Amino acid sequence: MQFRELAVPGAYEITPRQFGDPRGLFLEWFKAGPFADALGHPLDLQQANASVSAAGVLRGIHFADVPPGQAKYVTCAAGAVLDVVVDLRVGSPTFGRWDSVLLDDVDRRAVYLGEGLGHAFLSLQDGSTVLYLCSTGYDPGHEHGIHPLDPEVGIDWPTTARDGSPLTPQLSDKDTTAPSLAEAREQGLLPTHDAVQDHLATLRG
Repeated sequence: MQFRELAVPGAYEITPRQFGDPRGLFLEWFKAGPFADALGHPLDLQQANASVSAAGVLRGIHFADVPPGQAKYVTCAAGAVLDVVVDLRVGSPTFGRWDSVLLDDVDRRAVYLGEGLGHAFLSLQDGSTVLYLCSTGYDPGHEHGIHPLDPEVGIDWPTTARDGSPLTPQLSDKDTTAPSLAEAREQGLLPTHDAVQDHLATLRG
């Protein structure tokens, strides 16, 4: 299992070892020991989610108040998605920057994003199944969104599916009406870099 930090500090691409034979394959997509060694603290698993999306479905950009925030460990069990992490921490040297990882059922990579970061993904294939391990449970009163097509964020979303057909982004009503990055900052919705660092210090003891 290999960890590589993304261009957004606090987010990692995780590549597992796959063991295959004529029957199929086996892999460990999460392992507590290597995770804690790489990040300096354990993942306190409180909720596990799964979503299934048609090609073109765009979910996010979602984030939670810090503290406690919601860290996520994400993989794609079937199909393919472009998984995106956005730095929403006001005061961070990389505020507004994003990075992406292709998650699919070939390389079977995972993405970890720490508290204070935004998360979104675009499904590149019908039936794409995304699994999330979350550090806190769902709390609608403390969870927010940024419009995933906000030009200030400027995510370079794919325009073609895995099979080469054109993609048209499909957003939920909630994501369609989400504020821009500038509006969310003006409304005081975004976490601060200092609050996130203080929270991480408590996780590391």
